[in-house]
Amino acid sequence: MTGPATLQPAFAWSRIWREEKSRGVAIQIMTVLIFFLTVAWLIGNVTANFAALDKTFGFKFLWQLPANYDINQVLIDYNSQNSHLRAALVGLINTFLVAIVGIVLATILGFTVGTLRLSGNWLVARLAYIYIEAIRNVPVLLHILLWHGIIINTLPHPRRAINMGDASFLSNRGLYIPRPLVEDGFGWVVIAFAAALIGAILYHKRARRIQIDTGRHVHSIWIGLAIVAGVTLLAFLAAGSPIGLELPALRGFNFRGGINLLPEFVALTWALSIYTSAFIAENVRGGILAVNKGQTEAAQSLGLRPGKVLSLVVLPQALRVIIPPLTSQYLNLTKNSSLAIAIGYMDLVATLGGITLNQTGREMESMMLVMLVYLIISLLISSFMNWYNNRVRLVER
Repeated sequence: MTGPATLQPAFAWSRIWREEKSRGVAIQIMTVLIFFLTVAWLIGNVTANFAALDKTFGFKFLWQLPANYDINQVLIDYNSQNSHLRAALVGLINTFLVAIVGIVLATILGFTVGTLRLSGNWLVARLAYIYIEAIRNVPVLLHILLWHGIIINTLPHPRRAINMGDASFLSNRGLYIPRPLVEDGFGWVVIAFAAALIGAILYHKRARRIQIDTGRHVHSIWIGLAIVAGVTLLAFLAAGSPIGLELPALRGFNFRGGINLLPEFVALTWALSIYTSAFIAENVRGGILAVNKGQTEAAQSLGLRPGKVLSLVVLPQALRVIIPPLTSQYLNLTKNSSLAIAIGYMDLVATLGGITLNQTGREMESMMLVMLVYLIISLLISSFMNWYNNRVRLVER
């Protein structure tokens, strides 16, 4: 009786391992166990190292006063006497600004170049091909340094700035544009704009329903834009034009007033935009080529012009192929904005992950926060693009 009894547990384990379903569960349990053991070991190691250095772990340094450093681009109130948390918030806003503007510019350039890449005109197609290959095969950091050097070294100094209608000025100190000043009554303009926008969206949905039911095409986009623009303009005039302009003016060696778009911001945003647009262009080209040629021929046989064929037939079907890799390019652009520190643009990495880290000595906490912020931004972009992908996907019958 002793022999079989001692072999029974071993037999049970071998039986579990031979069965595919139970083996899969066992592997998952072991993987999770190894993961948590690794995390526990890392936490214990960090704790021991902190204790050896007589350091504590915490985020109280964010409220430490003062931060004692200036930031070259500030979109909210900030000075060197504010806390490190305020400085990090300014850097985060600067990161958001580069990401949003860069994504918009890269999308416009990418879709334009990707469409031209398939043009029947040989010269246009070849120029688009040269643009794509020349841009995407050079590291993005070199693009950033190149454009920053061009802006700094080729544009004139402020006293000889390029004058654009006495309202905007371009120099090696950046682009100066008028600053809008909101006055009393502007809230009514915002309400009118929101109401007009809702009305335009409802009209567009009704026009699409009419087209589906009857086949009659209604130019809802242009009419919707006219509704929004007209209602907003009437509300603006009725409220007494509650927006003024603060024009930049040369005082001393530089301009004062208005909005200053720094050379670092312009160079970084433009470099990231053109670099990412080259990859987006190839995604667009691949998406268009994925649409069956018979779809284009059928649309042309109905008498649709090439522009209508592209916008109404080809692109709506190509989007299901374009959007997944497009999401990756948006994420890459956002993460590549961390290279801003190379030209002195004060983003999240330069503030919280740079000067604040060096001044407080909180390298672990600072880098954890920077990583967490980029993770949250990336997840938000992915969630939005996944939602949009579900909206435009083809519904199978």
